[in-house]
Order: sequence, then structure tokens, then C-alpha cells
Amino acid sequence: MFSPQLRNYLSTLVLITACSGALGAAQPKINTVDKAPDQAALIPVIDNWRFDGDLPHNATLLSLQGLANRNAPQIYLQYPADWQWEIAGPLIDYLAERHKIDWQRHTEGDLDTALAKFGSSAKGTVIWDKGIRASLIVAYTISGVEDLLVINEDQIEIAAQHGLDTVIDLRGKFTDQPDHVIYQWAFDEYYHRTSRDFYAVLGGEWGAVMKPGIADFAVQQRAFCSDLSANPEDPEELALLNRVLAGQNPASIVLGWHSYGKDTEGQHTTLVGNYGLKMEGLHNLPNVSFTSQIPLTPDFKFTNNHTVDPDEKLVAEDKVYIAALATDSMGIGAWTKPGRGKIPYGWQVLMNWSWLNPPALQYFYEDKTPNDYFVAGLSGPGYMYPKSIPAEKFPTLMADARVLMDRLDLRVMEIMDYSEGNRHVGNTDLPKSTVDLYYREFPDALGFINGYGSARTFDLRDDQPMISYDYYLGVHRPTEEAAADLEELIRLNPQRPYFLLMHVRERTTIEQVANILDSLNDDVEVVAVDKFMKLAASNKTYGTRYQEPEDPIDHNP
Repeated sequence: MFSPQLRNYLSTLVLITACSGALGAAQPKINTVDKAPDQAALIPVIDNWRFDGDLPHNATLLSLQGLANRNAPQIYLQYPADWQWEIAGPLIDYLAERHKIDWQRHTEGDLDTALAKFGSSAKGTVIWDKGIRASLIVAYTISGVEDLLVINEDQIEIAAQHGLDTVIDLRGKFTDQPDHVIYQWAFDEYYHRTSRDFYAVLGGEWGAVMKPGIADFAVQQRAFCSDLSANPEDPEELALLNRVLAGQNPASIVLGWHSYGKDTEGQHTTLVGNYGLKMEGLHNLPNVSFTSQIPLTPDFKFTNNHTVDPDEKLVAEDKVYIAALATDSMGIGAWTKPGRGKIPYGWQVLMNWSWLNPPALQYFYEDKTPNDYFVAGLSGPGYMYPKSIPAEKFPTLMADARVLMDRLDLRVMEIMDYSEGNRHVGNTDLPKSTVDLYYREFPDALGFINGYGSARTFDLRDDQPMISYDYYLGVHRPTEEAAADLEELIRLNPQRPYFLLMHVRERTTIEQVANILDSLNDDVEVVAVDKFMKLAASNKTYGTRYQEPEDPIDHNP
């Protein structure tokens, strides 16, 4: 896959990696074990995440999990089948069958048994104010720093029964205070004792609901937690968030997701990129304090379903070629849905999971069908917007990406940039200077994919195409209407061959995609992503185009 010069570079970097104990020079070092434990607790959460419902119970379990898993994987939480990252359920059976974990199953709602077994992981309790959302997030910071179990006032008695006395009480402390004042207090008191490698954004759902699935890992790693806004309309929160991000280690990890009630995905990820940090999205990603410690089985190696050799030459025929690609954490819930394997299909891999979530990636690689093909993304070693990354930070980040791509057997890089627009406003195109950087940093990639919705950045250099999405298939787009959309695109692009790259959003099933493609009337061939790239390199019927200075820009996408 790699040229001799790049292979020598990677060999040197891997040697450095072996000495440092991490995948790349900038990867944080986290606790791992030699093999999966023989036994571990499987504790169900209650499928009610309202503040006036069962969130307090689940919040305590997440804190307990983070503390108990600090030095060894002991607790895995069982989430409902329709949890956004649905693979959490299938992983239970996979860890039992492939990693030989004997699950010790607990009863839903039984906090007493969990505290009896794992309560000694805590040195006491921190009580959050159940009337103030931010106080729970602050309590998670305190939990990690002080080794305290997160509870509210209704759980004081049961905690005391297990020898856990109140150490810090946040009730009444933040009454009538805005979030920036609350988080400023937490910053002043605790930030200097939190991790410089991980910062956790416990955002997502707003109002009466909170789903902080990543909080266990935040507690385990002693991360500073907040849901600070990156929106310029919240200047006090934005100023503090800048201080937090500026204080983190270079190329470190920002976990979780922005608050749906405060700012936008584009605003938050752009700001993270300004500091050269790596975004790992999903505030509700569960059990990372457990899975991050589980190594790959000794007999396993990451192997992709390549359909073409790196040096192979293909010749495109006079027809329409379509490649479909799902992003959003391996499609979030699409992997387990009907139809997978029916057609060639691409999946964007979150590459940092090779060390943050090894058994999950092993599951995907071992569960793949011959028609499943993996692509690197998004934009580098994590979710990032290249236009927002300072030029001096770009090479270090992409060096990490090359190491990860090599380890995961990935040959195509997907790029997404919402820093100046999204699929509704502004644009998601790349200027020539950014395109130049990718060609420079990835000289042996088969090619590059750009966009999320449709975009207009195209190039071809030394048999490496950069192709933007021509079509975005939304979750709720009816089959007939999607087929009509594609037929219209085909009519609007009469020159053959025509290379039509389609992005499939989140939970849309492969069965639906196959039905859409089967209904097309023209001479259409659905191909794997790597074959698509080789064909696109053989006959450049697309025009070279980059973002132009006069293109629209929207900084609040």
C-alpha cells in the first residue's frame, strides 16, 4: 500500500509508538489489560433518562462504573436495544463468545447489589442538585478528581448503608447562577487536577432529558466535564471553553457532543479544530471505560475487503458507477439492520477506536460481509474540519492518521468540513490549499471523498481522485423519491462514465438503499468504494474544482 519512503517513515513512527506505549506520538496512554477478564458485572440501566425519572439512578451507575473500571474492566452497563449506538447490545454476546467474558448479570434498578460489590471504589459521595442540570455535570468532574460517587439527595441513605458518606454537597450552591458561573467555579476548583488528554462534553439532549453515556470514561480518566457553548451568542461560556481547550495537550481528545440547546455541531467542532484537537463524538457512547481496556484477541488482525490492488489499473465503461457510503459511527444503528451484504457498501471507521474501543472495531471487522468496505475518517484521526485546523498543526495530526490507516488496513480517506456551512447553507467545499495538504500527507491513498451532503470539490492527481458526494440520502427519504432524485442526477450528468457518490445517513438500512438502486432505469453498476476510486481515476469526466473565494460562507451551520 505504501511507497518505500512512507513505509520507512511509518516504521520509524511505529518504533517510537512501541517505546511510548501508544499508537502514535500524540495518542494518550490509557490503562489496558493483557486479556479480557474471566468475569465482569453486567448491570442494566433503566430506559428513562429524565431528571424527574430514572436519570439519577443511571447517573450514579455511570459514576460507579468509571470508578470501578479505573484499574480493571469490572462493570459493563446494559443499554436498551434502541440506544442510539445500537452495537452496545450485540457487543455483550460478542464479548462473551469471542473474548470469553462470563457475565455476572444484575437486576435492573438494583443499586444496592452494585454498591455492595463495587462501592469500595469510591471514597465517599458528591451530591448534585437535582434542580440544576449543570450541577450533575460538575459532579462528574468532581467524581473523577476526588474518587467520589455521584448521587442526589434521594440516594444519601443507600450510599450511607454502604459506608459512603457525603464529602461534597452541591445542593443550593448554584441556585440562580448561569452556566458560565457554575463552570467557572468548577474550572477554578478542579481543572488543574483534571486530565490534559481528555475533555468531556456532556451535551446532546437538552431540557428534561440527559443521556451522558460517555460519563463513565470521563470519570475514569479524570476529565473536566461541561456542556459549555461554542456559540458567539454565549460570550461568557465561549470564553471559558476557549480556556479549557487551550489548556489541553496538543492533539488530545475532546469526548462527547455539543449541547443541542446551546450551539451547533459546526460551531463546536470548528472551535475544537482551531486548537488542533481531535473530536470523538457521541455523548451517549457507552462503556468506553470498559472496552478501552480490552485488547484484541491474539489471533486477530485488521483486514479490509479490498476489491482492487493498489497498483491495479481499471478502465471505466460508458455507464453510471455508484458507490454508497455510511458514516456516523459505522452508521450508528444501520450495521445491525436488514440487507447488509446485499450490495457493495462503504462504512466510515472512527480510527481512534482502535485504541479507545478495540473490541468494537474487532467486532465490525469480524462481522463484515464480503460486500462491506471500510473507509478512514472523518478528515483525520478523529472528527475534525480541515479548514479550521492551523497549518502548523495539520502534519502532526495527519501523521497519526497515516499510522491508524495502516493499522486498520484503510486506503481511502473521507473528509468533511462544516466550518463554513453544511448541507443546507454555506458550503462544504475545500480550497485548493486544503486539497494540496491531503495529497501531500497521503501520497499512497487510493483517493479522497469530500462532503456530507452534496459538494463540488473534485480533483485527480497521479491516479488519486478526490470525489465529492453528489447525493445525500436522508433517513426519512421515501424509496420512490430517492430513486427519482438519482434518476434526475443521472439525466443532468449525461457524459459517461458518470461517477455518482452517495452518502447514506445514519439509520437508513442497506435493504432500503438496495431497493432504491435496484429501481434505477439507466445502465448503473454499484461498486465498492475502492473500485469506484480506481474507475474514477481511469477517466476524468468530472471537472477539477475547489472552493472559490466568492462561494457562500456560513459560520453557524
